[in-house]
Amino acid sequence: MTLTVLLVVAGLVALLAGGEVLVRGAVGLAERAGVTPLVIGLVIVGFGTSTPELVTSVEAALAGSPEIAWGNVVGSNIANTLLVLGAAALFTPIIVGRGAVLRDTGVATLAALLFAGLAVAALGTIWIGAAMLLALFVYLGYCYFEERNRAPKAQHNAAYDRSEALEMSDAGLHPPRNGWGKPILLTLAGFALLIVGGQMLVSGAIDLARLFGVSETLIGLTIVAIGTSMPELVTSLVAARKGEPEVAYGNVVGSNIYNILGIGGVTMMFAPGGIPQSLLPFDIGVMTAAMIGVFVLVYAVGKVGRAAGAVLLAGYAVFMTMAVLQG
Repeated sequence: MTLTVLLVVAGLVALLAGGEVLVRGAVGLAERAGVTPLVIGLVIVGFGTSTPELVTSVEAALAGSPEIAWGNVVGSNIANTLLVLGAAALFTPIIVGRGAVLRDTGVATLAALLFAGLAVAALGTIWIGAAMLLALFVYLGYCYFEERNRAPKAQHNAAYDRSEALEMSDAGLHPPRNGWGKPILLTLAGFALLIVGGQMLVSGAIDLARLFGVSETLIGLTIVAIGTSMPELVTSLVAARKGEPEVAYGNVVGSNIYNILGIGGVTMMFAPGGIPQSLLPFDIGVMTAAMIGVFVLVYAVGKVGRAAGAVLLAGYAVFMTMAVLQG
């Protein structure tokens, strides 16, 4: 059992380190290639910060463990909405502009409802996965158009806030421009760490489920999801601590959109059998209800205060307890 736990821990460390190294390398390559900062922030940083979840879900799907893959997607969104947002709101109340409510929170809520609908209908094909990815790119295209043509008059969108959150927490994101060698090496090293870390984590997660006699879904919802959500927790807390609560909020909402449409889309393409029914009704129900609850809260009140943050954290504790009891 000790070796299995070490394998899981080592896999998580390699995944998180690989994601950070990959983002630094990819940003360096893009800057040297003359890519605009806005595209770097919306696309490269956005996808790069989601690579731990993406690689883990793909590795699990390829290993014949779709429960871990989909449990990771659902569990990461639950952790983002209840744990990360709740913790950030305890630092400072999060004021949410009406534009962000209808645009970003609305997209995240619709994505959660779409996901729940696909699960209930037991639909899952390569083409549905591709359509989910296309929806993400349409959203990013809209974000790019809005930031390029309306900012700073318009409130920044969630995709932009994700890059801003990382900027605040990673001082080494933009190294001096001194050639192509270092960013290429960083990018390759990041990919290598992600692949190895994903394989180690999935292998360890499967062994943990067998050792403790619990479902792979539970391992995906808890250990895997919490581990791969650590970057969002760190970046959102840093943004909240630095007096940028709207960035912390956008980071959470943006991550949820990337998880469902991006990681969910890719996972469905690799494992087109559909979303495991073991996630219904409780887990997907919690994910969807939590997102709807946040939407209603920010629409009606315009903020996520400290009291609401405490409620979100308590909700996450209840969810974890129920998930473990159900096995």
